[in-house]
Amino acid sequence: MNLIIVESPTKARTLSRFLGGDYVVEATTGHVMDLPKSKLGIVVDNNFKPEYIVVERKKKIIDGIISSSKKADKIYLATDPDREGEAISSHVKNMLPNSKLIKRIVFHEITKDAVEEAIKTPGDINEHLVDAQIGRRVLDRLVGYKLSPLLWKKVRRGLSAGRVQSVTVRLIVEREREIEAFKKEEYWEIYVNVKVQNPNVKSEEFIIKLIKVNGKNT
Repeated sequence: MNLIIVESPTKARTLSRFLGGDYVVEATTGHVMDLPKSKLGIVVDNNFKPEYIVVERKKKIIDGIISSSKKADKIYLATDPDREGEAISSHVKNMLPNSKLIKRIVFHEITKDAVEEAIKTPGDINEHLVDAQIGRRVLDRLVGYKLSPLLWKKVRRGLSAGRVQSVTVRLIVEREREIEAFKKEEYWEIYVNVKVQNPNVKSEEFIIKLIKVNGKNT
């Protein structure tokens, strides 16, 4: 028996229909590990190491996947082809006891041909994408965990602050302060229409700009 692990239950059902009885398809329904909600969950003094824990509501799903993996001859991680999917595959692999049987497969369309081609050419987890997801999650937590409570006090409870919103707000605030600090100063730009008066030269009009007065730039 071969085990394929995807994220979406709908995708799992679709794959099960056309792959046949040699394959069992399980779904993680998203992330199975995350940072704890009750604390920061990042060891800042240890290179910002994240303290991932199993998502409480996913424990039964994980137990089911582990049980299926023990019966499998081959295990294929087929989570979404992005950094989130790569991180999910990495977390699932670390949970399974028989990691030597595990391979990563990627497909961009849910068709029998695409999936079978991916199974023929399995690879490994892209650790660069995993690191990218961890970096995004850690940054979100460092910003949001400390800033969100301030929003609850000043704006409305339930609001969250993240790495993008916080920086954007900062840019807006700085720009607004620049506008408030701007001091109006009257200045003039002087242009003159001139015409050539030399009878031997074709008469043409053109515009000149005053740029210096007594050797000083205007």
